[in-house]
Amino acid sequence: MADVTLHYRTAGGVLASRTATGDDPQPPTLPEGATALTEAEYADALADVQAQRQAHAQQLTEEAEANQSADYTALRTAGIPEATARRLSGYTGPDGD
Repeated sequence: MADVTLHYRTAGGVLASRTATGDDPQPPTLPEGATALTEAEYADALADVQAQRQAHAQQLTEEAEANQSADYTALRTAGIPEATARRLSGYTGPDGD
């Protein structure tokens, strides 16, 4: 049995692939408005998407840590004990005092 895989980007920009299997598989049809990609083009585009997702996740983590630090500092400045300020803010970094 041989598999026939079609890699493509939809009109909306989504990366996708379809695989036909069987004794004599017919190539899958390309959805309307989609652009066919080679396996290498698909792999490169997928790697780009994964890198963008990883960078976005890192950015969100950094923003959350900065917010926790700012909240912790504000609580400590207001005279809240360290343990309570950590618990309320979720901050786990070093004490800034």
